[in-house]
Amino acid sequence: MGSPEFALPTLLKLAEHYSVVGVVTQPDRPAGRGREMKPPPVKLLAKSLGLPVIQPLRLRAPEAQEQLRAWAPDLIVVAAFGQILRQEVLDLPPHGCLNVHASLLPRWRGAAPINAAILHGDEQTGVTIMRMDAGLDTGPILSQRAIPIEPEDTAATLGEKLARLGADLLIEILPSYLDGELQPQPQDETSATYAPMLKKEDGWLDFRRPAEMLARQVRAYHPWPGTFYDGWPGGHLKVLRAHSIPEAALQPKSGERAIYHGLPAVRTSDGWLILEEVQPAGKKAMSGKTFLLGARNWA
Repeated sequence: MGSPEFALPTLLKLAEHYSVVGVVTQPDRPAGRGREMKPPPVKLLAKSLGLPVIQPLRLRAPEAQEQLRAWAPDLIVVAAFGQILRQEVLDLPPHGCLNVHASLLPRWRGAAPINAAILHGDEQTGVTIMRMDAGLDTGPILSQRAIPIEPEDTAATLGEKLARLGADLLIEILPSYLDGELQPQPQDETSATYAPMLKKEDGWLDFRRPAEMLARQVRAYHPWPGTFYDGWPGGHLKVLRAHSIPEAALQPKSGERAIYHGLPAVRTSDGWLILEEVQPAGKKAMSGKTFLLGARNWA
């Protein structure tokens, strides 16, 4: 059970090492300017592997439940599926349901753990293989593996690393788990933190915040929901890449915006956010220097 790109390495590894009796993914969704129906990445991979796929709007639907029982899986593996598994599904396979989660649980339970780790300045993150229960990422842990968060990591680049790491760790521990040698251990509830589902408005850059926090926000929300700045006469401006500098490094001529080494800069609560790559409304992405060529009223 999975939907986005994060789940692809897990499905691929499972198909290489085990008999995958079926794949459950989210329904096709409208996307792009034309709002054409777009299948989730897991569906495309499953079809290429010749695996049967169902896309229930709700997993609790009778026809979805009937298909799960017909497949009679020994084990269900979940990786960024996007739906809550009810108890009857958790109880269906003899070996339960395992989740490949993109954080070092119990830190960053929830829908957006990769984004949260970058946003809050964590030095490291990782993956957790856990046996699922009825709670939100509260089940006991089978194994974990950590990696550092690099200074230039975005949610996209870090997500790719964690997707591969999670798939490798799952395949590594599955034999001992299925043999009963590896037993899940309970999480430390006192250390739990939560990463709620992101919304489009989360991408608004509030320049009353510290510069480094805003720079992390740009990385944490790339590519979705993205970050944006509406505080200049040219209107909506997406910020694709940025970095922070301290107040002393820049003395503006006037106002809240400035130019620093040929790049647009915006004052924050404690310094400046330097916009390395932006995308004005209705235009393609461009470097900050290129943007300034047409933004005469920036500073």
